[in-house]
Amino acid sequence: MTSTAQAPQSGARTAHPEHLGHVIFIAAAAAMGGFLFGYDSSVINGAVEAIRDRYDVGSAALAQVIAIALIGCAVGAATAGRIADRIGRIRCMQIAAVLFTVSAVGSALPFALWDLAFWRVIGGFAIGMASVIGPAYIAEVAPPAYRGRLGSFQQAAIVVGIAVSQLVNWGLLNAAGGDQRGKLMGLEAWQVMLGVMVVPAVLYGMLSFAIPESPRFLLSAGKRERAREILAEVEGKGTDLDARVAEIEHAMKSEHKSSFKDLLGGSFFFKPIVWIGIGLSVFQQFVGINVAFYYSSTLWQSVGVDPSDSFFYSFTTSIINIVGTVIAMIFVDRVGRKPLALIGSVGMVVGLALEAWAFSYDLVDGKLPSTQGWVALIAAHLFVLFFALSWGVVVWVFLGEMFPNRIRAAALGVAASAQWIANWAITASFPSLADWNLSGTYVIYTVCAALSIPFVLKFVKETKGKSLEEMG
Repeated sequence: MTSTAQAPQSGARTAHPEHLGHVIFIAAAAAMGGFLFGYDSSVINGAVEAIRDRYDVGSAALAQVIAIALIGCAVGAATAGRIADRIGRIRCMQIAAVLFTVSAVGSALPFALWDLAFWRVIGGFAIGMASVIGPAYIAEVAPPAYRGRLGSFQQAAIVVGIAVSQLVNWGLLNAAGGDQRGKLMGLEAWQVMLGVMVVPAVLYGMLSFAIPESPRFLLSAGKRERAREILAEVEGKGTDLDARVAEIEHAMKSEHKSSFKDLLGGSFFFKPIVWIGIGLSVFQQFVGINVAFYYSSTLWQSVGVDPSDSFFYSFTTSIINIVGTVIAMIFVDRVGRKPLALIGSVGMVVGLALEAWAFSYDLVDGKLPSTQGWVALIAAHLFVLFFALSWGVVVWVFLGEMFPNRIRAAALGVAASAQWIANWAITASFPSLADWNLSGTYVIYTVCAALSIPFVLKFVKETKGKSLEEMG
């Protein structure tokens, strides 16, 4: 009985592909979805004030237009897995690329506010799909010996997408004479900012035709020969292909398809481990990180910074985000997830508290006093740095590792949904909260960052160095 319970050993864990550059290209092409995820999430930052002015809307209505994309994100993320299982990973990427393209064109040429909101939802659906399909495809195609490094391409692509969108916005604003509603190519500058996403969207679609389908999907569809060809292409000749195919088929047959029912139990509806996952997701968003990427230009302008300078500061914040992400990728396996999360929480508390202090001062001639202005600027960068080197990466690592095998997929889905909902709540509430009291808003974010410390200390267990099977 024991001999039939295990699949043959293929040698895949130690095999190295002959053409590593080709494998890197495949992973990078799939990670273009992450680039679009970051770009589309952040590009709206350059259009917020122009949309407010053009359509003469208040903060509450404006916030709904900005945040409504997150509803599309939640739906896209929830449905991408099933779509990919039915028609393939590559087709799923191509659908996302088409939706990104359509959303970019529609957002650039809206005739009313509700019309803009509709195209934002379409773009959000594409973001949700890309956020699920990219990491899944890379994990299935990457050789086991390189899976961790290639899997990090997705997060790296997201932060690069955020930075590039801010740089493009800054360049377009300068070309329009510093006016978001200035004319460029027959359109207002903010419309061009939203429309430029057509370029990476089309590139993503073209790249999807240049990479192979996932061997795992091909085997599920009965295309064994094509799956063998791709495994030979990405894993090298050192792999026993027959044994490798048997390994994958064995794993697919033995997988437990987790369902929502598996998550129920305990005294508060869900099992305790599921609540911990939800808590990590909610804390990640409730510190207000997406305010830095959706509203930073508006924020700086509200305290007297020149529009062109505000866009430049948004770009430098994005560069800090990339630096922090690289630091996290280097140290997450060395220091551990839990220590990194705690270091990040302490740093975020300091940064957010300093911002709250700076914004508590009255404006003089429409600007913060010089000292408070510099403190606010440095503190904002400090906050983003500590978030990026900790919670930005660590939460996703925790969510991928902390759940028992039998509930992992379903629990990850619930935690990810909680993250989108928390993201929506922060994004939709910020303009109204800022109108009420900007300093008070940052006090709320500071309290959330402070509360994350006892939460991690008491409830979160370290997962570094443990196999996934040990989580059960």
